[in-house]
Amino acid sequence: MKNRFLLLCMLCLAITVHSQVIDPPTPVLSLPAYPAAVIPESELNIPVQVDLAPFFAMANKKVDTLFTSPRFPDDWVQQGCDTRYKYSFRRGPLQFSLKNTTLDISFMGYYKIIGSTRACVNGKAVTPWTPACQCGFEEGERKVKVGFSIAISLLTNYTVKMQITRKEPEPLDKCTVCFWGQDITPVIISALKKELDVSKADLEKSYGRVDLKPHFQTLWNQLNTPYNVNNMGWLQINPQKIRINSIQTVNNQLQISVGLAAKPVVRFEKPSALITPVPHASNFSRNQGFQVYADLVMNYDSLSRILTAQIAGKEFTFSKAFIKKRFIFRECKLLGSRDNRLVMQVKFTGTNDGTFYVTGKPLYYANTRTLQVTDVDFDIQSQNALLKTADWLFSKKITSEIEKMAKYDLTELLSTARSNINQQLNRQFIKGITGSGNIKDISVAGIFPQSGWLAVRAYGDGDFLLKVAGLDL
Repeated sequence: MKNRFLLLCMLCLAITVHSQVIDPPTPVLSLPAYPAAVIPESELNIPVQVDLAPFFAMANKKVDTLFTSPRFPDDWVQQGCDTRYKYSFRRGPLQFSLKNTTLDISFMGYYKIIGSTRACVNGKAVTPWTPACQCGFEEGERKVKVGFSIAISLLTNYTVKMQITRKEPEPLDKCTVCFWGQDITPVIISALKKELDVSKADLEKSYGRVDLKPHFQTLWNQLNTPYNVNNMGWLQINPQKIRINSIQTVNNQLQISVGLAAKPVVRFEKPSALITPVPHASNFSRNQGFQVYADLVMNYDSLSRILTAQIAGKEFTFSKAFIKKRFIFRECKLLGSRDNRLVMQVKFTGTNDGTFYVTGKPLYYANTRTLQVTDVDFDIQSQNALLKTADWLFSKKITSEIEKMAKYDLTELLSTARSNINQQLNRQFIKGITGSGNIKDISVAGIFPQSGWLAVRAYGDGDFLLKVAGLDL
């Protein structure tokens, strides 16, 4: 009878304990701590191509096609009392030759001259003018090679400076007229130089200095503009400084190699476009390669589903006062963080039904590309509730199982991030500005629990080239 009474008491106690629902208060979550990335300066190489065709066209307009003596063919040019002449000079097509930073403009000139002479004494004519003699008519126009040399440089304020030098005309044919019986080519060349100097002055006035700063400001603004990376976030190049590496000419283009120091980052939320003036070009140390930080999102709901799928139904048996206790995982849900530790809600059934909360530290293992919640322990309020109602649940077996299952392979996430960033780098930003780059590898630089997601700060390095073409002078 006594044994029956004891058994009945134990049964009643078991029923009473089973009927108790364990429901400790939810931990107070910390405000999300999300430090700004300490981003090193990256080196971007930008070949800027400036089309020189407009300059060539302008040069063709500015350099006259026909030079003549004043009021040719009606009036004469008279040097002293005894000589008079008049001439016509026409130029052939301009030929452009580029080498390094020097532009040569040359053309073939064709001229003809008519003149006559008379005898003079003390500056007074004593005979009439002889019949006019000519050169370059019947035997064909006389030829002379003419040209300009233009030294091109880029100043730190993005002004293209063109220093124009007139070359000495090079006569290919001599011109001898009957009335002199001597070579009068130097007379023609002297007159030609004066005309060419006028053309040189016109070129310098129009193109001696060309301001490219508005173009560089447009480029600077575009690099500060955020671009969506396949809904992964917003890429912003964040330019810092500009360096002019080299300047040269190729074919019909002025090619400027620009080094850009930048701090590129991909953010969750769209940042505002920065409006800052483009700084003057400066010298700064070269950093090889390109680095980008990307803040990736791992949604708590998705992580919770993965963890629940792995742990739901796991059962443990405990003994308490010779009575077997059953614990069965129903659900494990990530909520947020407190004191830089992830907070998880665990729902269970078995001998008791209810909920408790655990915390753990998220760690990333680079060798396996795995995120794991480690050092899992009961939240302090859950500890108190369990100790009062079901202290047998306060077990390392449970927390160890959670730690074992709270493991996430980030290989696919990082691979997708790398693919998305590469796709965004290799595209046309605006007309005439095209990117070409490759993120070689991507790794995790930090894990930051937020209110509704786990922030994974990824770091990638590689090469990036930004090509700017079609800027006109």
